[in-house]
Amino acid sequence: MITFDSLTPMLLAQRPSDLSVPGWLYEIKFDGYRLLVEIDGQVRLRTRHGIDATKWFPEIVASLGMLRGRHYILDGEVYVLDARGNSDFGRLQGRAEQRRLYAGADPVVFCAVDLLVDRNVDITEQPLAKRKAALAALLRKSPSSVLYVGHRTPSQVKRGLEKALRSLQLENLVAKRKASPYQQGFRSLDWVKMS
Repeated sequence: MITFDSLTPMLLAQRPSDLSVPGWLYEIKFDGYRLLVEIDGQVRLRTRHGIDATKWFPEIVASLGMLRGRHYILDGEVYVLDARGNSDFGRLQGRAEQRRLYAGADPVVFCAVDLLVDRNVDITEQPLAKRKAALAALLRKSPSSVLYVGHRTPSQVKRGLEKALRSLQLENLVAKRKASPYQQGFRSLDWVKMS
């Protein structure tokens, strides 16, 4: 069983990706801070480097605290979104540097991309597609400040998502192998930032 305090996130490799290869899902990549979240009677947030960020983003803590059930661990990113829905990394840095909520602070949103522990069951060895389905079910009624990051198929990407990425000034696409387990602390070719 993985533990929150020892967990290190799975990392992205970077390489070109061929949309004609079957077995992949695609997610939009915004520009934010990686966060691991544990919900187990209380909500705790940790950065990719293991820094406790629970007090930095109390609106995320409050929202995730409303989820029912016991012991979940989620992987995702926190963002400040502008009026068009684009991530603004500079504003996020300014918010995070304060390490607390303060008057006039930019609101943040947690975008959940993976579920690692589901009601006290370690599901990291299950295929990504199954973990994403469990995450979608958990966040079916998304609390405020929390978004489920869905995925696109190759045909949806070919039909215009790449063009939309450019026009919306998003960071990139991430390709993830549907059958991949969660490999903590590993830069895997099963998760790639497309170049």
